[in-house]
Amino acid sequence: MLFRSFLFSDSIANNITLNDTSISKAQVVAASKAVGADLFIDRLPGKYDFNVMERGAMLSVGQRQLISFIRAYVFNPSILILDEATSSIDSESEELIQKATTTLTKNRTSIVIAHRLATIQNADKIIVLDHGKVIEQGNHQELLKKEGLYRELYDIQFSGK
Repeated sequence: MLFRSFLFSDSIANNITLNDTSISKAQVVAASKAVGADLFIDRLPGKYDFNVMERGAMLSVGQRQLISFIRAYVFNPSILILDEATSSIDSESEELIQKATTTLTKNRTSIVIAHRLATIQNADKIIVLDHGKVIEQGNHQELLKKEGLYRELYDIQFSGK
């Protein structure tokens, strides 16, 4: 099953479950807590019954992304693909989404496409592409030691260069 971060003009709960009645409210709340989205949902008027409006217009980009993470969590896919999960979000949401990514990818095959290296630092294997070609691969520590493109990107992103 393919999940996108698209939200419908409906409640938070229905956007998470996609109106699948086999998913209980308790499962939705537990998933929200697991990915760290329960705090912002609990502040909304109506909480899980809050209508996000068409395409989630009532939520920030980061909040919409967290809703899609909860959706993936409750459906529990065996393979997960995250494409730029932290792009176009504020720094507060980025931290939440990085924590949620760790929770969501645990014990499942996950392919994470990212330019922000903080999103992939804990990956078992990182593949660095340049113009469509694999130029480096390894885990975070191995790639830092190679002092190649990954190290260069790391230094730019984390050293303020």
